[in-house]
Amino acid sequence: MTVSPQRRADVVDALRNGAVPSRGLEYLAVSLDRFEAALGEELDRVRTGGAVFKAVRGEYGGGKTFFARWLGERAKRLGFAVSEIQINEAETPLHRLETVYRRLVERLSTSALETGALRAIIDGWFYTLDEDVLAGEGNRGMDDVRLAEATSVLMEQRLASIHQLSPMFPAALRAYRRAAAANDGPAAEALLAWIAGQPNITGKAIRDAGLRGAIDHFGALGFLRGLLFILRDSGHPGLLFILDEVETIQRVRGDVREKSLNALRQLIDELHADRFPGLYLLITGTPAFFEGPQGIRRLPPLASRLHVDFTTDDRWDNPRAPQIRLAAFTVESLVEVGRRVRDLYAAHSTAPERIAQHCSDEYLVVLARAVTGGLGGKAGVAPRLFLKKLIGEVLDRIDQFPDFDPRQHYSLTLSTAEMTDIEQAAFTPDDIDLSL
Repeated sequence: MTVSPQRRADVVDALRNGAVPSRGLEYLAVSLDRFEAALGEELDRVRTGGAVFKAVRGEYGGGKTFFARWLGERAKRLGFAVSEIQINEAETPLHRLETVYRRLVERLSTSALETGALRAIIDGWFYTLDEDVLAGEGNRGMDDVRLAEATSVLMEQRLASIHQLSPMFPAALRAYRRAAAANDGPAAEALLAWIAGQPNITGKAIRDAGLRGAIDHFGALGFLRGLLFILRDSGHPGLLFILDEVETIQRVRGDVREKSLNALRQLIDELHADRFPGLYLLITGTPAFFEGPQGIRRLPPLASRLHVDFTTDDRWDNPRAPQIRLAAFTVESLVEVGRRVRDLYAAHSTAPERIAQHCSDEYLVVLARAVTGGLGGKAGVAPRLFLKKLIGEVLDRIDQFPDFDPRQHYSLTLSTAEMTDIEQAAFTPDDIDLSL
């Protein structure tokens, strides 16, 4: 397995802390190959100006966030921008699309930038305009003044296509370009923040640009269209937008839940009406969200759009369907991902031979069964704790202590202090097999 030391460290450090890594997930993906062909087709459709909606269902701890980030890495390799946000009533309520847009921009990333990529994308678009002007016949030697004038003309031609969709978006871009050209940093920052949907942005630069107030619920959709236009025109074929943990809307007040479901329906309908070319919208949720009385069933038009028959064997699941389900983890799949993590760890370890000796495949089976047993036999909620224990309490010790043998010197312990609510609900300490 070829992996850089930095990428290996990123993955291992995240797993050691019980988190899903933000990159390097291709080294860990288990049982996702059945989705690859369909996802590749969908990304290609978006690259050519289409739009795609996908819902991913899985139990808590079943790999939904992992799946989303794995797809995000694949999209970035194709040049996509990616944004992942977690839905929650306190910080990102789904029914407030202006807040959803703001969070989208805050977490906007590309293959070159892990977060906060808006400035680079907009500056890259203006650079592309300059290059397009210079590529014209007889324009290569023009001076800076003529180049700025010609670029402004081309910019107006390009922005005309989105003016009707969101007139404030082009106005803000024009003002940002003027501020940047004048080296007026504070004005440029204020305008960029306004484009990003930040609230309470005021000042002379905002007034001079004719901008009033902040982006509202309806304006957010227009700005999303504008952002998609800028992405495509600057060389990014599309945007993968991930709404993670959508099931949290089941726990909010009834009227807020209804508004949130309707906002989701609105997004899906506008996407299928070709109003968001270049957008791949992915949501994740638990089966209860898709099937339970407090989820999408409360809004029949939405439920009918997302309904998929999952009563058959999961071998025959259709990866092209609008909703797909992730297979629950088993002890066997835990062992497989454990094997991949062990090999990734050993790739830059100071003691690869000791790791191979003391953390064999047989030992991985024992550890996986012990962790699963401590969680009531529910392998589906075990991956996070299993990998956290494997790295922090087994591999790190083998790597650092030459005489450490986990079969002799380690006994698995599970504490509710290190568990999520779902893991605590499954916790049955009497089931833990301490004979490792």
